[in-house]
Amino acid sequence: MDKVSPDCPYPGCFFCVMKEGNPSKRRASILKFFRELPSQDDDGQVLPISGLWNTAMAHPNDPEFIELGIFECMAALIWKGLKNRRWLSHDQNIYIPYYAAHIIGSYTMNMEEFAESAVHAGVIAPLVELLRGRLTWVEQRVAVRALGHLATYTNTFPAVASHGEILELSIQLAISSLEIVYSHFYQYVDRRISYHCDLLTRGMGGVEMESRKAEEWASQLQCWSLQLINCFAFKPEFLPTICKPEFLVKLPGMWGGLVNENSPAGIGLLRTICHHKLGRGPVASCPGIIEALCNIARSSDDWQYMAIDCLLWLIQDPSTCHKVIDKAVPALVDLAEITNLGDHKKLGDTIVNVLQECLQSQGTGRNTISNRERELIEELLNSKQRLKWEKNMPKEDLHIKQAAALVVKLEGNSLFSSGNIAGAASKYSEALSLCPMRSKKERVVLYSNRAQCYLLLQQPLAAISDATHAVCLHNPPNCHAKSLWRRAQAYDMLGLAKESLLDAILFINECSQTNDPDLSLRQNKVPDYAERLVKKQMRAAWLFREAAIKHGGVHGEGDVGDIYGHESDGSEWETASESDMGNDGRVEMGDDEDDDDSEWKNEDGRKDKYDKTTLKDIKHGYNLHLAEDES
Repeated sequence: MDKVSPDCPYPGCFFCVMKEGNPSKRRASILKFFRELPSQDDDGQVLPISGLWNTAMAHPNDPEFIELGIFECMAALIWKGLKNRRWLSHDQNIYIPYYAAHIIGSYTMNMEEFAESAVHAGVIAPLVELLRGRLTWVEQRVAVRALGHLATYTNTFPAVASHGEILELSIQLAISSLEIVYSHFYQYVDRRISYHCDLLTRGMGGVEMESRKAEEWASQLQCWSLQLINCFAFKPEFLPTICKPEFLVKLPGMWGGLVNENSPAGIGLLRTICHHKLGRGPVASCPGIIEALCNIARSSDDWQYMAIDCLLWLIQDPSTCHKVIDKAVPALVDLAEITNLGDHKKLGDTIVNVLQECLQSQGTGRNTISNRERELIEELLNSKQRLKWEKNMPKEDLHIKQAAALVVKLEGNSLFSSGNIAGAASKYSEALSLCPMRSKKERVVLYSNRAQCYLLLQQPLAAISDATHAVCLHNPPNCHAKSLWRRAQAYDMLGLAKESLLDAILFINECSQTNDPDLSLRQNKVPDYAERLVKKQMRAAWLFREAAIKHGGVHGEGDVGDIYGHESDGSEWETASESDMGNDGRVEMGDDEDDDDSEWKNEDGRKDKYDKTTLKDIKHGYNLHLAEDES
């Protein structure tokens, strides 16, 4: 190359070339650099590669390097690292295959024409070798990312699919990724490979930062594997390979953890599978999946709508309806009051229509519906009919019904305060039958209060049902703090840590924004009972928990408790009744309406105790975000 800085010790330095003022000379020099770099054995090669990595991250849509042969160069460098271990171990060349695969992934992230250029340059074969684990899990992560981008596009998917082992490798990686990262890096601090540590933290952190980033990268490795599998799942011919029971049953548990809230992970793949008739049969044949879908549909998971879609498609399919109806109908009935969920408009109406069609088609073929499911659907349809009737009722009659419901509700509050929990639940049910359907705020209160009764009666499924009704009726949905808290407690009773954790986190977020003096965070401090539940469920839902148990590292160095903190007093989280105990030792019913002008406002109020933990502290362990093109 012609242009070299007089202070630069490297002939043909890439950084000096980039300073060339003459555009044609600059392009010619860059072209020569890309052609010659794979055959050179000079020290310091990692420097221009890391510079290219930064450029690809910052300007992934810039075509200049694509036109000058960067993909051919990166593919050749990966092959060199795979075939020449002496070169790989020399200087800092160990970093080069990682950077090369990452550069390919960044430039193919947005532009289909770039992906086509990459395929023509022969990048798939070396990426597949990295995917096999020929180097380490760190290179597997960027390889599956790049292959996932190439598989996204119509014109490049066939080239990816032609390598038949990619799908099987991705499935195995999705299953084993967390264990691989835990056992190969996380578990033993003193055995961590130094270049892994450098890549994870960029030299900016110690052991704790390495551990946090390793968990994030492990989540990405699993989620990007699922994203690649998802590209295959759109093609019916690949569904038999994907829809094996041993893999399907694990998908609901592949949720990415709290470090990866931007990926639909396992539920996203399940939705793609359920969208096709060939996929619905295997899914419906796994009872554990249906139950998990119902739990996700009833939760405050960001991907709740995907679980709802799956249940609706399974119910609508005559070949799968009879297999899922007993579990899907109760969940969908609980969700039927929801209006909009994100971009999904009139979702509740869709649910009602599907359930009505299900009821009308019962008795034909194998779709016989049980009395229990029939009653639930009929009750739902009657409530919708009741809403239509009420629109034609005189206002005076509606006010009478409201007043009667209020009287009964207050009777329920009195029974609750006296310790007659079952009697209180019965009164709230009676009040719901009287309360006008259009009085949504009041019905939210009644459902939430009855959910609290069911908690104390040790009926968590009924509590989840009522709390879900309440959060669906609330405007906006999934934002009614007390119902979220009660459902979090109910999920905890059932041992559903992830669902409990998500509701508890959302409860804290709502408390930080509410005007309700019973719930607002005093001096930005989290209620101690909420903090304890979050900590407990963060341990139980820890991404590496299963791997740690398998490898005997639950109580060793790097345990989840070391990251998120152990209970200072060693006490267990309090029960549902204890968390609502008043100063006199009695359980009090806190009403849920925060409109000061509401006639339903209850003067009862419990005083929560707060400790010194701030909202910022409690969020620290889980308020992390995943960027697609993160290092």
